[in-house]
Amino acid sequence: MTEAAELKEKYLKKKVELEVDKIFRACVKLEGSDLHMKVGRPPIVRINGTLRELNREAIDAEEMVRLLIPLLDERNKKILEENGGADFAHSIDVDGERWRFRVNMLTQLGNLGLVARRISNWIPNFEGLNLPPVMESLCKFDQGMVLLAGVTGSGKSTTIASMLNWINRNYSKHILTLEDPIEFVYTEDKCLINQREIGQDVKNFEIAMGHAVREDPDIILIGEMRDQETFLTAIHAAETGHLVFGTIHASSAPSTIGRILDLFPEEMHGSIRSAIAFNMRGIVAQKLLKSIKPGVGRVPTVEIMTLSPMVQKLILEGKDSKLPDAIRVGKDDGMQDFTMSLKALIDEELIDRETAFAVAPNLEALKMSLKGINVSQPGMV
Repeated sequence: MTEAAELKEKYLKKKVELEVDKIFRACVKLEGSDLHMKVGRPPIVRINGTLRELNREAIDAEEMVRLLIPLLDERNKKILEENGGADFAHSIDVDGERWRFRVNMLTQLGNLGLVARRISNWIPNFEGLNLPPVMESLCKFDQGMVLLAGVTGSGKSTTIASMLNWINRNYSKHILTLEDPIEFVYTEDKCLINQREIGQDVKNFEIAMGHAVREDPDIILIGEMRDQETFLTAIHAAETGHLVFGTIHASSAPSTIGRILDLFPEEMHGSIRSAIAFNMRGIVAQKLLKSIKPGVGRVPTVEIMTLSPMVQKLILEGKDSKLPDAIRVGKDDGMQDFTMSLKALIDEELIDRETAFAVAPNLEALKMSLKGINVSQPGMV
């Protein structure tokens, strides 16, 4: 065994021996999506959208420190101390398989706590995720930007992973991901794939993007659009011939435009609208819903807005309020709104009506659609 292999083996062994890994393994075996650890409560696992306590005693403050501090390297210890929270990846072995978690360690009321998202070992295809076939068309662009919108836990990362893996199976390109932390680890098929973790492989995002332009990528996954600099860097990469994927916290595809504009002062809104109109290729907003189909835990309802000439015109003219109408009549351009998505999920017996009605942005439109009545679209330009 080489010295490098010995070091890796020693590192993996050390990770397996962490006391807290027993709790992580329980999350995996219960097929939980998330693990929560809070002082005064037993560990809590989210299973098919429902929080359930593990069958053990509550964790006190002393035990929490003993369980969680060994997860941190020196860099993340410093980040936790300075910021009150730290994000990182953690891996464990369960029955011979390696599982990864995206971890947020936090402090609340002076105590340590943890929230961890389990990342699947395999990347499902669009059919496996019950995503509409039009998702494939968003992977075929040579240049531009594709955004996944939704709240935390809406499945954005999984959807992007399925899109990148579709490209990996069908094209010979260079995919570069810049992540904090790395979630899905890709197995190269036709693509060359480089994955860089902020803080581990490169000091920060700004340096990573500076390197990216010299690393000959065709496709770049930037991660979350959370500030001006990130969006401007992403749009510049899209303008210079790259296909850029990213995520953003927004509740719908149309509201994503306003969410981006909120990052900038008003005097820049005209130029940002122009950049969006001419470089955005599609925005997919997503929510996860509990499924009624046996063997299927949760399914996404998705709203898809592609940048048709009509959508481009509305964005340039600042008529964002009319974007929902443009989506509803844009089926030929690959668009669908949440009402159309929810109806399809009901028709396919993936969700029940009660679940759909609870999340429908326009309840009356959904009820009419289920009766076969198409609502007319007034006010289109």
